[in-house]
Amino acid sequence: MKKRRLIIRTVILTILVAAVAYTLYANFMQDHKQKVAVGDQAPDFVLTDMQGTKHRLSDYKGQGVFLNFWGTWCPPCKKEMPYINNQYHQFKDQGVQVLAVDIQESELAVNQFAAHYKLDFPIMIDTNKEVMTTYGVDQLPATFLIDKSGKVVKYHTGEMTENDVREFMEKIKP
Repeated sequence: MKKRRLIIRTVILTILVAAVAYTLYANFMQDHKQKVAVGDQAPDFVLTDMQGTKHRLSDYKGQGVFLNFWGTWCPPCKKEMPYINNQYHQFKDQGVQVLAVDIQESELAVNQFAAHYKLDFPIMIDTNKEVMTTYGVDQLPATFLIDKSGKVVKYHTGEMTENDVREFMEKIKP
């Protein structure tokens, strides 16, 4: 009887140690997942905007792309969206495009948000987080500045001021 209890306790302890080890390993790997880095070629993707137009990143070669990942529930996103829209109007005729990628929200929520803030740049929904995962985005808002050759020149997380947005668009202007 004592031998059987010892075996059961040993098996349970082994399973617990394995579970803890796996959890630590998985968290370590998640914290160190590779992001698209400055100097990398921006991974191509295709997403459809709220008007049904498909946007392929590679179609914007020759232009600067201000790629912004965001959510309607995100307070810094709410604050910076009007700034992005204002600067979009200043830079769209100078070869800078804005692509805003909402993460997994409903079309209704995104359309209401866009209407409330009077946003008129392309807004797409990453319904399966595929693009977000490809770019290694782990917090919102996150912005990638992509130059005319398709290379990432800057990665910024957190809220931006209107001056930040202006400087970033100036940086990727072809």
